Amino acid sequence: MFTKIDKHSGIPAYIQIMNQIKKEIYLGYLKTNEKLPTIREMQKIFSVNINTVSRALEKLSLEGLIESQHGVGYFVRNNAPIDENFITLIKTLVKKLKNNKMSLDTAILIFEEVWKNEQHDQ
Repeated sequence: MFTKIDKHSGIPAYIQIMNQIKKEIYLGYLKTNEKLPTIREMQKIFSVNINTVSRALEKLSLEGLIESQHGVGYFVRNNAPIDENFITLIKTLVKKLKNNKMSLDTAILIFEEVWKNEQHDQ
């Protein structure tokens, strides 16, 4: 499910934790109303300070992806996972990029540029 964070990536630990939880929700591995591991369990999983885990969970709560039930823990809110057809589309795109020997870094740069341009067009 979750993996240790990369302390040398330059990405803040709480953001890496948020990204891992988001991925699990969007891909449907964490279901609506499912309880997340406790803060202490996540501290051990991610090998970080407990405040780092708390910060990630608070931010995810503010984004509406999870909710806290006082004294019980954090639960996934009613978030639909990404449609399976969408995942298939992404896999097809990745296969084409790899066939054309494009690196992940280059693909991300192109994706970011297209994303920005689409935002301006709307």
